[in-house]
Amino acid sequence: MADNHAVSHLPEHGPMTEDGREILLSLKNVDITFGKAENAVRAVKNASFDIYKGETFSLVGESGSGKTTIGRAVIRVNPCAAGEIDYKGVRISGKIPRSLDREVIRNIQMVFQDPAASLNERATVDYIISEGLYNFHLFENEADRVRKVETMINEVGLLPEHLTRYPHEFSGGQRQRIGLARAMVMEPELVIADEPISALDVSIRAQVLNLLKKFQQDMNITYLFIAHDLSIVRFISDRIAVIYKGDIVEIAETDELFNYPLHPYTRSLISAIPIPDPKLEKHKVLFTYDPSVHDYSVNKPSLVDIGHSHYVFGNEEEIEAYRKQRETNVPLKSITIVPEDQDVPSDLGQSSSIDEDFLRTPVHDTGNLWLAVLSFFLPPLGLIAALLFRHFHHFRNYRMCKKGTLAGFGLILAILVLFGIFLLLSVV
Repeated sequence: MADNHAVSHLPEHGPMTEDGREILLSLKNVDITFGKAENAVRAVKNASFDIYKGETFSLVGESGSGKTTIGRAVIRVNPCAAGEIDYKGVRISGKIPRSLDREVIRNIQMVFQDPAASLNERATVDYIISEGLYNFHLFENEADRVRKVETMINEVGLLPEHLTRYPHEFSGGQRQRIGLARAMVMEPELVIADEPISALDVSIRAQVLNLLKKFQQDMNITYLFIAHDLSIVRFISDRIAVIYKGDIVEIAETDELFNYPLHPYTRSLISAIPIPDPKLEKHKVLFTYDPSVHDYSVNKPSLVDIGHSHYVFGNEEEIEAYRKQRETNVPLKSITIVPEDQDVPSDLGQSSSIDEDFLRTPVHDTGNLWLAVLSFFLPPLGLIAALLFRHFHHFRNYRMCKKGTLAGFGLILAILVLFGIFLLLSVV
């Protein structure tokens, strides 16, 4: 790595890996601390990962885990207490020359989570988008600036007449588009997207994600995408890093991570992804992460590559167990679904054939209401049908027959009880 005292400008390309990928951003043993002395809090601990040019690298974790803290450290807002952040092989954390600082600001842009708070309410949209162009003089003349701004406002799905308006005149989705235009007009190489869709309506989220993907294809942009929802990042990410209370606990390519979630915290995040079927979701059993299962009192943990470009956080014993588990090439399941009449399995970490049967219900398993009606009037036949449906994994039909049968037998029992009471009264 070059000495920063001698480096005042960024190189054209970053260092290359053995397989020919360019490392655009690199975090090396980064610690970020807030407060001093006894009140100091380590928000990020020994974070290390690389982001390759042109990819979407997602950083996922729950609220307060340190995701945004890392993103703000990359844009030089949060200082590093230890370690360093390199951009194209040049250290950009800590004190750097002013000329290098300006190049970092020019090349790394951020799209913020709250589109309302990140825009100047007193400035017009035209000035908001043009501010970076003014600061770095990225236009030849006024006509060129207007052309760039109008082109970008069209790219994000807004109209040129919107340029004279103020942020409070727009909806949340439109404000996020303005924030996106402000970042993209700078033609950056790296964009940090800090939960850019979490404050938006579900119907708008796909539009913003499609915009991000379009810019990546057209401008060869690299993304550090920060999120807390694995179901979103699964479809846009090349690689995913999972962070828990400041520790990076797992890094892998998207398919690798979802097929082989080795760290228990990753499995708990995957199990929390909602199933788009209320009946299945009702009987889903969450995989709960318990940090007390780790004993790091003597053997300290670290982030280790176990093969397949898959990094997992653990001590020597855990890493060996993760490595053996991965080498079996048997995909791991984090979602367990049990029918309502069966007990929850004691070991929620093991995959179960029940959830496979339940998820792969036959086409004709519709749970038709007429099955309950017929079972109500003919309870014995309903009981037989329920047993048959259950045997052949028609769980919805089974439930309907079960409900109708129980109601039918309940009615018969009530009639018999009333008949017995009337008979007893007549004898007395």
